[in-house]
Order: sequence, then structure tokens, then C-alpha cells
Amino acid sequence: MTPPSDIAGAPGRAWRLTLSLVGVLTILRLVALFTTPLELYPDEAQYWLWSRELAFGYFSKPPLIAWLIWATTHVGGDAEPWVRVSALLLHGATALVIQRIGQRLYDARTGLAAAMLYSLMPAIQLSSGVITTDAPLLFFLALTIWAYVSLPTADTRRRLLLAAGMGASLGLAFLSKYAAIYAVGGLAAHLALSAEARRCWTAPMIALCLGVAALVFAPNLLWNLNHHFSTLEHTASNANWNAGSLFNIRELMEFIVSQLGVFGPIPFAVLAGGAIWLGARRRLAPADVLLLCFAAPPLVVVTVQAFVSRANANWAGAAYVAGAVLAAAWLMRWKARGWLIAAVAMQALFAAVFLLCMVNPRAADALGAANSFKRVRGWEQSVQAIVERSREEQSRGGLTAVAMDDRFLFNAAAYYGRDYFGKPGAPPLRMWVHEARPQNQAETEAPLNAALGRRALIASLEGGYRPEIEQDFARVSGLQIVRVGLDRKRSRRTDLFVAEGFQPLPRDPVTGLPPAPKAAEK
Repeated sequence: MTPPSDIAGAPGRAWRLTLSLVGVLTILRLVALFTTPLELYPDEAQYWLWSRELAFGYFSKPPLIAWLIWATTHVGGDAEPWVRVSALLLHGATALVIQRIGQRLYDARTGLAAAMLYSLMPAIQLSSGVITTDAPLLFFLALTIWAYVSLPTADTRRRLLLAAGMGASLGLAFLSKYAAIYAVGGLAAHLALSAEARRCWTAPMIALCLGVAALVFAPNLLWNLNHHFSTLEHTASNANWNAGSLFNIRELMEFIVSQLGVFGPIPFAVLAGGAIWLGARRRLAPADVLLLCFAAPPLVVVTVQAFVSRANANWAGAAYVAGAVLAAAWLMRWKARGWLIAAVAMQALFAAVFLLCMVNPRAADALGAANSFKRVRGWEQSVQAIVERSREEQSRGGLTAVAMDDRFLFNAAAYYGRDYFGKPGAPPLRMWVHEARPQNQAETEAPLNAALGRRALIASLEGGYRPEIEQDFARVSGLQIVRVGLDRKRSRRTDLFVAEGFQPLPRDPVTGLPPAPKAAEK
């Protein structure tokens, strides 16, 4: 009989406890998702727009996120929860896979602790309330690692199945987000370091794994080839190595500090400190080395990127599938039960507060966190004002288009104005192109042209580009400034006006920018 103090140590009991904890957390997240008044973030609206026309690639992301939204909205409709629901389901599934990885490499209790650390990560809590490419990426990375660590104990026939499954998971990870390249680096590093790992592979297994991965990823590669590698180009441009100021200590420090909020203060301190301390003393167990090979590349590469130019906090997210297992393993090995409990309690408290703010955004206002939610508020009201003005202008002299000057506003209008812009007779939704070359998918696929610019309603977010837009037209009239309150301090402004005779001025051949408006010239 298992002692009560070791109740989580028995594999079966640890697995059942993991299922229970992940199940309860997933149910709570589902309740919050289906009751929140928070709206789609414009990037989410863009992903929804992609899902209306399935393809093997899109301007800025691989295709899997659009496929997921297509599937869930065909089940429940186009309301916000059904656009987002696959993210939290995938995160729940990822936690279960992480438990199996931890149990395989260490023991059942480590697997349970790893699943808890992952499920309660601040970044995972945030990511469970929105739809992003991180959710499918982390799920398929977890499956890839699970298949890899299962190879040594598998028989010959099962190894072939695992190799094929590993290739499929890796290919699907690439279809989720190109950060899957870190897993390739991790695999290569571990195979180079471990003779035992190399002995697990045979030529047929290698061919099968690589062949399946290539087969899964090939459609997106061909799509990029036919679209001038636009997704890969966009991904590379995010690095911003052409910025005027390179090598920034401040950006480096901000990124490192941000990881405390992504992974959690205690888990990140354990992961970073343990890697340095154990690595320097050569006290890493074989399983530690394996997991570090997967966790270190994204953290090291993105840290360097932050120093060279800039980096978003979530860019190193691929590290924390392996990182959650490694942090849990070290806490268990060091018998740091108090620190593990503190980490779980702290992150559970954050999860509870976040769920409360989702269900009741006024709680975020009261806690001084309203700024964190401003991008998921007010879009529907802004779009409703655009639709109402469009109907008025249609009844007066007609419109040839409704044009935006910002991709966020375009995406929000496509989603929240879908019942209007999708009807026959409604003016088409278009983008005024600011520079000489398109900078996003809306500008690429729906640019305003002379035919559609004969009499257009222009919606300018915050009025920032209004002077440049006005000089691209022969006449403008009927300025209306719409302000939508986001919280007690903030509002969103949209300038609406009618513009006629679209004749865009030539853009600068070097900068690609339009000439400075006369009022701004000195």
C-alpha cells in the first residue's frame, strides 16, 4: 500500500491527479472564455479572417492557426469563444503530455509537478484566453519530445512508429510557428552529445522521421515559394536588425526580466540558476542534458536577439515545455518542497485573478491593470460607428469602398462588421497603403485603388495618417471624430471622413514613405 505522504508517487495516482487538476483548470477557463465580455484582439480577428479561406500559408504566419479556427467555428459559430477555444484545449493537452515526459525521464511526482508548473505559467494563463500560434506550437513540441524520450525503451516495431509520429509532430509544429526550428537545434545538440541517444536511431528510422516531417511541412514551403517567401520574410523582418540603434543593454535586461512573468519568478530562477550551477559543476544527469538541449536554444538565441535589437517576451516560449519538466525535476531533487508549493500557489493566485478579470473587466480597472486589457475592448463599438456612417453615405451618394489606414482597424472591421460587409451591395473593405510596398496582408490583398477610391469612406485610427491620406485624394469632406471609452482613463479615437478622387502621390524611392503633408513642412 502506498503511504499517504507518497500519494502522488504512484504512476497511476499521479496520472489521475494530473487529469483532475488539468480538467478542473480547463473547465474554469472554459467558463471564463464563454462569459467574458472582452473582445477579439485585432490579430485574433486577422486569424479568423484567414480561416474564411483555407490555405497552406498566410502573410505573417503558417496555416495551422487558421485551420484550428475554421474547425472550431464550424462547430459553434463565429462568436469570440469559438474563435479562441482551441487554445485552452491544446494547453490542457500539452500539460498532460508534459506529465508523461516528466514521468518517463524522472518519476511520476516530477511529471505531476511539471504539469502543474506548465498549466499555471502566467504566459499559459494569458494564452488560454486568446488564440495565438503558441498553443499549437507548444502542443506539437511536447509531442515531439515525448516521442523522442520514449525511443530508448521501445521495441524495434514501436520505434518506427515513434519515429513517424515524431516527424509528424515536428512538421505540425512548423505549420504552427517557425519557432519549431529550435526543436531541430535541440535534437541535433542532444544527438551530438549523447552516444546512447544516437544508438537508438537506425537509418530507416531517420529516413522515416525526416520523410514524414518533410511531407507535412512541404505544402507550406511550396506556398511560400509561390508567394515570394512572404511568411519567412515577415518572420525575418521581426528581428529588426536594420534598426538605427543596435546592441541595447536595456532591451536585454527587459527581456530577461520579462521571462519572470512568462514562466513565473520561482520556476525561471530555478531553471536559469540550476542550468548555470549544475552545468558549471558538471552535475547534470543525462535527462537534464536532454531537456537543456531543448530549453536552452530559444532562451539563448532570443536573449542575443534582445541585445542586438529587440525581442518580445513570448519569443522564447518554446523553451518552457522542456523547461517546466527540468524546473520540476530540480525542485524535486533538491527536496525544495516549500519552493515548489510557493511557485504553484503564486501562479495559481495569478490565474485566479486573471480569470476574474476576464469575467469582470471592472476588476482589472480596480486593480490598476486596465492598460493590459485595452486591446481587447472597444473594437465592436468603433466598428459599429463605421458601419453606421457607411450606411448614411450609401443613402446619400453611394460609396465605392470603406478604407482603413491601420491593419488593426481593418481586421476588427472584418470581424465585427462581418454581417454588414459580407452582404451584397455593401461597399468593399479596403486598406489605404501607406508605403510603397505592402507591409501586411490587408495591404497586400485588399489595397485601395483608383477605381474603388472614387468615393470612399476613410476610417483613420487615432487620426495619425489623416494628413497623408487627404493629400492622396482630390477632395475630402465630412470629418467625424469617434471616441470609444476603454476604461476610466483611456479611449480609442477613429477619424471618419469621405474622400473622393483617389490619386496617390508617388512614394519616396528610398524610404517608401509618402511626401510630408504641406501643413507639416517647415
